[in-house]
This record gives sequence, C-alpha cells and structure tokens, in this order.
Amino acid sequence: MADPDQTPVKPPKIHRVRIGLNVLVQIVILFFLAIMVNYLGFEHYRRWDLSRDQKFALSDKTKRFLQSMPGKARITVLFLPNNAIATDVQGMLTEYQYAAKGKIDVDNIDPERNLSRAKAVLDKYKVVPGEELLILDYDGRNKTVKASEMAEMDQGNPMFGEQPKITAFKGEQAVTGALMELVEGKKNTLGYVLGHKEPPITDPPPALPPTEEAGSPIKVLKTFIESENIKFQELNLFEVGAIPPELKTILINGPQYDFSDREMKLLRDFWEKQGRILLLLDPSAKTPKLNAFLFELGVRVNDDRLMAMVKTGIQEVGLLRDVQARFLADNPITKRLGEARGIFPGGSCSISLQPERVRAANVRLQPLVQAEKGYWSEPDYNSGDQAKFQADALRNGDAIHTIAASIEKGGSADERVQANSSRMVLATNATFVLDNAIRQDQQALDFVSGAVNWLLNREQLIGIAPKVTQTLTFSLDDNAMRNLRWLILLGLPLFPAILGVFVWWQRRS
Repeated sequence: MADPDQTPVKPPKIHRVRIGLNVLVQIVILFFLAIMVNYLGFEHYRRWDLSRDQKFALSDKTKRFLQSMPGKARITVLFLPNNAIATDVQGMLTEYQYAAKGKIDVDNIDPERNLSRAKAVLDKYKVVPGEELLILDYDGRNKTVKASEMAEMDQGNPMFGEQPKITAFKGEQAVTGALMELVEGKKNTLGYVLGHKEPPITDPPPALPPTEEAGSPIKVLKTFIESENIKFQELNLFEVGAIPPELKTILINGPQYDFSDREMKLLRDFWEKQGRILLLLDPSAKTPKLNAFLFELGVRVNDDRLMAMVKTGIQEVGLLRDVQARFLADNPITKRLGEARGIFPGGSCSISLQPERVRAANVRLQPLVQAEKGYWSEPDYNSGDQAKFQADALRNGDAIHTIAASIEKGGSADERVQANSSRMVLATNATFVLDNAIRQDQQALDFVSGAVNWLLNREQLIGIAPKVTQTLTFSLDDNAMRNLRWLILLGLPLFPAILGVFVWWQRRS
C-alpha cells in the first residue's frame, strides 16, 4: 500500500532539442571524418607491386619521362576483350595514368560492340581497320602502337590444345618510345661508324648465300635503342668530308682495324665541336691511333687482359677471362645501376685514368665500370703458364681495375647546370652488346641506354630497362616431396581429429 504522505516523483524532463543537436553534431562529425578519409585516400596513397617479377611496375625511365612531359596525351585502346595481352595492357596503362598525375587520358573502345565509335576514331586518325592497336595523340600529333609490337607470343601446338602464351611483354618499351617521339617532335639520330669491320646494323640482302650471316649481331641493342626515339644512321668516314651536322652522337663499335689519319682528323674535329662519342673497343684489335687520341684526353688503354682464378674442383683451378664487373653509382650514367653487377664476356683490357694531365684543359674523367676484386691485369695474356698467372694474381693484391669511363670536355661538373660540352663514353669490351650476350645479361642494355641518353643530354631518361616477364616455376626436391607426403597422409587427417576430440571434451565437461 502506498504512503499517502509520499510526494510523487516527476519523471525527468526530456531535452529533445539538446538530444537533437547532439545527434546532428555526431552526424556532421561522421560526415566530416568520411570526407577526410576519402580525401586522404584519393590524394595521399601509395601503390605497391607485389608480383614476383614486378610485372606491373614501370621503369624509372618511364616515370621520369611522364613527370617531365610538358603537355597532355590521350591513348585510345582498340582491343578485343579476348586479346591475349588485353589485361596486361590495361594494367600497364593504369600505371601510366598514375605515374603521369593527370597528364594521360585513356579511352577504351571495343571494336565489336562500339562500331560507330571505333569507325569514327579510325577515320579521324586515318588508320586501316582490322588490327588491334593503341592510338597515341599528343599536341595534334599521333602515332599507333600495334598489339604485335607489344608482346612476343608462343603460339603453342594447337594439335595438343595448347593456347598461345606471352613469352615477353614489351608494352612499356613500345608506348614510352612512341610518347617520346610525339613529345620530342622528331627522332634523334645516332651515327653508326662503319668501314673497320664493325658488326653490321642491317640484315644482309636475300641474294646472299645461306652460309652468310643471317642477320645483324646487334639486332636486340638496335631495337631497344630505337624504341627510345633514336634512329641509327650508317656513317662511313671514307665517304664524307666531315661528320654531318645532324649527327650529334656517333657510335664506334669494336673496330677491327685502326682509323686512317684522315678519319682521325674528322674524329678530332667532331670532338672539338662538342661532339658526342660512344666508343666500344675490342681489346684484341690493334688501334694505336685511336688509343693515342684517348691518351690525349687522359685515358691510357693498357695492353693487357683482366683475368681471375676460380676453383673448378677440390684442388683444380680454372682461368676466367670473362669479366664480372660492378657499375659505380657516383655518375649520372650509372647511378641508377649503382652497385649492380654485369658480365663482360670475351676479354677486356684495363684503362688508366690520368686526370692530372688534362685538368688544365677542363677535361673531367670518371670511372663507370670496375672489375670485381680478384681480377688482375695480365700483360702476358697469350701465355699458357699457369704458375706465372698465379704469381701475377698474388702480385696484383687488392688493386681494382677500370674497364669503362666517361670523358667530358667543357661544361660544368654540377649536374644541375646544363652547358655545352664534348662527351665520350669508353668501354674496353665490344662483345657485351652482341645479341647472344645481351640475352644472358640485360645490364648491357641498361648501361648502353644510360650512356646514349647522357650523350644526348637526356639525363632525365636514364633508367633501368623494363624487366622481361619471367615464367614462375615450382619444383620440389626429394626432401620437400617427403615432407609433403607426410603432411598429406598424417597432417591433414590428424588436424580435424584433434579438433573433434577437443570439442567433444569441452561438451562433456
């Protein structure tokens, strides 16, 4: 029974306005946090390529080119959905858009579903229909890149139901090279010196007998350099009165015979007029006049071979003439290859840099490539005396030998200052650029690409060549197979059994 004297307690007053304001403030804060998180996610984020062979990562060279591109480009994709490289191309173009930071627009058109759009694009750019391709448009200029230029395919054996598969994806090289050509407006020309039994850059005519060389031994190098908006032009110094003015850079690749006095005069005149030279010497060839020219610039080419002793058995020692060398990081040509290793096959001689002799002439010398520790300089390289070789190796001690260097006359030592100068890149090995060597070690492409771009004053394009797609293989040795067998026979049945016993015990208790 209730107490009559007890005063009834009033229920607390509900402050609806306060509650409403509180809820409104919470909603506003939630919206603000959502907008802030989305803004940070769109404007400040990082991307990682976690694939085994960095399949989707662009090279440093492409990224720097896209960042330095002054205008905006548009890429129209005319691919069928079932194209073998369509997915790879889409992923690559997404990376281009991200790296270009708004300077590239991509338009995807299915030629089968969007017939009218595809026809309008083909008519606009005057492209012959029927082939899958990319159309690149920049500042009123356009260029096409065909699907066949972006990949090497293995067609497989249709009789056994094998589908075509990609052996090498070359989309980045093709697209970046096309963009370079559009942005720069015209191709750079590289003069290729002939007349001293250098490797040819063109395939022989069909009339040659089958016993002749099937093609150029530097086809891979030529194709790669040309993909950077550079064209090769044959140059025979016997046939010209002076090196043509449109040739700002020339390549002398492994001459087997020395230059004549007249040719040396042309070469010196070219150098004095701020010419650029990439010189690859064959150490087995006798070129005293070329060596004398280099000596004037503070570089002595030594009459030796770099060798190393390697163990081939418990008590057996072999002689290694192929040079394993490292690229130095304190030079614009090789700084992005810094401390990487490469193989220079076929023999290399050492060079001695003497900067004190040419400092007054404003000539700067820098080593680019040095042999690894363990290589010694052998002047008696034609000898077969193993005991002498071992003694010379001990006498060498910890000396490090240089096989490639850069030479610059004039200009400025500060990379930030652009000034006209004469430039040269010298290497005492011409075998490492041949096709059979490049296919074993892609560092040669990176080094030559960096050298050519430095000679052409395109330092921003010096970078590492894109990686060739690698096939992932998985193999197990006997020990791993044994462990896998026990895991399948015992581990997989035992785990659910233990789990069942544990559940039964918990329920029982």
